[in-house]
Amino acid sequence: MTSSYSAEQIQVLEGLEPVRKRPGMYIGSTGPRGLHHLVYEVVDNSVDEALGGYCTHIEVSINAEGSVTVTDDGRGIPTDVHPKTGKSALETVMTVLHAGGKFGSGGYKVSGGLHGVGVSVVNALSEWVEVTVWRGGKQFMQRYERGVAAAELKTKNIGGDRHGTQVTFKPDTEIFTETVEFDYTTLAARLRELAYLNAGVRITFTDLRIDKPREEVYCYEGGIREYVAYMTSEKQPIHEEIIYVQGERNNVQVEVAFQWCVDSYNDTLLGFANNIHTKEGGTHIEGLKAVLTRTFNTIARKRNKLKEHDANLAGENVREGLTGVISVKVPDPEFEGQTKTKLGNTEVRGIVESLVGEVLTEYLDFHPNVADAILEKAIQAFNAAEAARRARELVRRKSALESSTLPGKLADCSSRDPSESEIYIVEGDSAGGSAKQGRDRRFQAILPLRGKILNIEKTEDSKIYKNTEIQALITALGLGIKGEEFNVSQLRYHRIVLMTDADVDGAHIRTLLLTFFYRYQRDLVDQGYIYIACPPLYKLERGRSHVYCYSDRELQRRIAEFPANANYTIQRFKGLGEMMPQQLWDTTMNPETRTFKRVAVDDAAEADRIFTILMGDRVAPRREFIETYGSKLALADLDI
Repeated sequence: MTSSYSAEQIQVLEGLEPVRKRPGMYIGSTGPRGLHHLVYEVVDNSVDEALGGYCTHIEVSINAEGSVTVTDDGRGIPTDVHPKTGKSALETVMTVLHAGGKFGSGGYKVSGGLHGVGVSVVNALSEWVEVTVWRGGKQFMQRYERGVAAAELKTKNIGGDRHGTQVTFKPDTEIFTETVEFDYTTLAARLRELAYLNAGVRITFTDLRIDKPREEVYCYEGGIREYVAYMTSEKQPIHEEIIYVQGERNNVQVEVAFQWCVDSYNDTLLGFANNIHTKEGGTHIEGLKAVLTRTFNTIARKRNKLKEHDANLAGENVREGLTGVISVKVPDPEFEGQTKTKLGNTEVRGIVESLVGEVLTEYLDFHPNVADAILEKAIQAFNAAEAARRARELVRRKSALESSTLPGKLADCSSRDPSESEIYIVEGDSAGGSAKQGRDRRFQAILPLRGKILNIEKTEDSKIYKNTEIQALITALGLGIKGEEFNVSQLRYHRIVLMTDADVDGAHIRTLLLTFFYRYQRDLVDQGYIYIACPPLYKLERGRSHVYCYSDRELQRRIAEFPANANYTIQRFKGLGEMMPQQLWDTTMNPETRTFKRVAVDDAAEADRIFTILMGDRVAPRREFIETYGSKLALADLDI
């Protein structure tokens, strides 16, 4: 029997209906990341006004009822009638996809929101939006509800020369079913970042949800030079002066700032295109890496640091200890997708190489001591990398002679499909025993570690491969050599779960593991393969019934529900090994009932800084951090 299929089954979505139907296509997800993306889209419009030289102050506030207001002193969205739609330009921008001043010539020279769906998508995914525009001595106001104009455009003569736009929106709970609560820290990180990228622009951020409103002002006259200084503030620089490059070629503006540090064995390079953080890199990052490698190899041979028959320094050798920011402004950028994570313009690479190469070569010629110090570190990194490679190859040859290349203590799963397989990294044989007995052997593997693993934040690469626990991790997961391009096809499990005890030692081991993944193979974190298991802290029993509590707050709430004179017992799980296998399965490993936290990096600069403070060589910054924040950290802050 053939079902009827005719024109009646062809659905036509009009206006902003496609956005509400498939929101993930426009903002990435309907979880917290997509929710905050709404704010970024509105703020980006104001920043585009700043890029054009029309805006100097942007105000962002989280209002008491959960809405967000973004106000700028730009030109104000046009309100005259649009010749094609017959509606005001304001209503056109708010209700029509791909409508805006960023496609033709004359609206904006450069812009981040080039897809033209930004503010209209925010409108579509909000319960309501209210827009106020000031321009030409008048005030214009219009309200929208779920993407549709709820009233006519209201106009009022106010006189004066006030200009700008204010957008207030409340996310729609029909779309964002997980949460509609904005995180202050997440938004603050992005707004601070924008202030660094746009020297002199003042951004005021206010949280009105609390009794005493919190307000921060971000304004950095030094721009990305101050950004690099912020990121290296807890490190020991090789050269005090931050190397800075600024130039323009073929209408492409390039701005770069970087600094090498003695006590860092990794590099942190942040790339931005039209203020958009290109997390997956792109041609601007490729150009910067290429010119750094070429320039320092040239200088090394010129200064006789490399002999005629010596191999060239590799890119990762030159960049060891480097912290840098590159920001390019491109008139017609080619981004991959609406979330804009990679720049594709091929011409940008050559422009970056040319501009940076000229300035860097001149700087190193006039500062030979700086050149020698950076080259000395790079050559040490080269020698350490060679020692690490020999150690790694020795392990490979040893593994090839053994009956199995996998570590003996790994209890592997039967599935060979990485997409459905997961590995639990646990501390000690006791926890490992419970996990092995409680798991589903088909798709869950267990790797117990003995004690605390090596802190690779302050360890040379050659020592990493000689460490038994680190080697077990590398081999079990199928990771390559540090610095090699990440190959997902070699990854044996697509869920790598850190399952440690709920005590201080467990937290330390988890931090050491996170340091390993972040520094050794950052792509594992960036691509969402790392998870943290959330085992219960307590088992609360009353009569024949029991519940598991995952925080002190939840325990107290459960106890408060009992009658005044009720008898109950509380079992505190100090370690995973104290839990019976079935308990561990029911609470922590069963996909139907467990809670995982996926590890993500929203602010790369802040993450790098915190890893340096907590895991680096210098004691003073770590002590200061603990003294500043340790006393303020309550158990409630750690609740799941």
